[in-house]
Amino acid sequence: MKSLFLSIWAVFALALSAADQPVSWDKTVHDFGDVSVKDGPLSCTFTITNNGTEPISIFEVVSSCGCTDVKWTKERIQPGKTGTVSATYKNEDGPMPFDKTLTVYISGVKRPVILRLRGVVHEKKKSLAELYGAQKLGTFGVKERSFQMGTVKQGLSVSETATVANLGKAPLKVSFTNVSENLSVDVTPNPIPAGKTATLSLTVKAAAGVYGRHVYQATPVLDGRKASAPLEVIAWTQEDFSALSDDARKKAALPYFDQSTFNFGVSKDGKPVEVSFTCTNRGKSALKFFSADADNAAVRLVGGLVEVAPGKKGTLRFVLDPSQLKKGETVVMISLTTNAPLRPLVNLFVAGEIQ
Repeated sequence: MKSLFLSIWAVFALALSAADQPVSWDKTVHDFGDVSVKDGPLSCTFTITNNGTEPISIFEVVSSCGCTDVKWTKERIQPGKTGTVSATYKNEDGPMPFDKTLTVYISGVKRPVILRLRGVVHEKKKSLAELYGAQKLGTFGVKERSFQMGTVKQGLSVSETATVANLGKAPLKVSFTNVSENLSVDVTPNPIPAGKTATLSLTVKAAAGVYGRHVYQATPVLDGRKASAPLEVIAWTQEDFSALSDDARKKAALPYFDQSTFNFGVSKDGKPVEVSFTCTNRGKSALKFFSADADNAAVRLVGGLVEVAPGKKGTLRFVLDPSQLKKGETVVMISLTTNAPLRPLVNLFVAGEIQ
C-alpha cells in the first residue's frame, strides 16, 4: 500500500512547483550525454542544501523503474548543511535514449522533488561529427537547434543543459547575440577545446504578463562570426499558485467546458470553419484565460480571450483554415492557460477530415 501511495504521489508531483520548499539543489537534472552499452553502470550525485531553520530528513526516494539504484543521506540534515542523493543507472536496456526520475520526499516539505537522469545509449562509440554534425553551425555542433524547456511559473525560472561540440581542429570561442529578454545562455568550458564537448546552459525567467507558449532566441557568435541561424528555446509560462492558502484555493475559479473536442466533420471546399467552446465557471472567483496556443497555425483565436464571472458561461471562438492542413483526418490541440489552480492548463481539440 505504501509503494502504491508513493507512486501516485510521484505522478501528481510532476505537475507541481518546488518553489515553496526550504531546500535547494545543485541540480535537478543530470545528463550523461552520449554513452555506449560497454560503459556499464552510470552514476551521479545530487546535493541538497537545507536553507531552513530546522533539521530536515530525506525519508524516501522512489525511482521510476528498477533500472536505477539509489542511495541517500539517512542522517538528519542540519540548517545550512548538505546531504546527497546518489543514483546509478544500470545501463542494461541496450541502445536507446533514457530519461529516469527520482521522487524525493523530505520532512517539512509539502511537495516531493523530482530529479532526472537522462542520456542516450549507443551500441558503440560514435564520432563527434556523427553525434553533433546534423545541426552544426560551422564548427559548433549541436544535436538540435530547438530546446523544449517545459513549464515555468510566473516570477520563477527554469533551467536546462545540453551537450554541444567543437567539430573543428582549433579551440572555439562561443558568445551569443540577439538574445531574447529573460533568456540566459552560456557555454562551459569556453573556448571549447578542439574535438571536445561542452555544456550549453539555458535559463528562462518568466516575464510578468507573459503566459502560455513563448519562443526565445539566441544567435551564436563563433570566433567573432555570427552563425547562420539562431538557437530556439520554447517554454510554457503558467501562474504560480504555490503561495495560495487553502481558503484561497477553495474560492478560486474552476473551468468546466461543455465539450473538450469540436468536430467540424468533413471539409471539402477549403472554406474557413468557425470553432467555439463554451465554458462554465464553477468556482467562486472570476475565471481568466491568459493565453490560447494552438499546436498548428491553421487554428487561430478570434474575438479575444474572455473573462467569466462565477457561475456564468463564456465562449472562446476560433477559426480553422483547412487550406493549411494536409488531407485526411486531423486533430489540432489548443492549450489554454488559466488562473484556476486546479486547472492551470486546459487542452481542447479540433478534429475532422480534410478532403
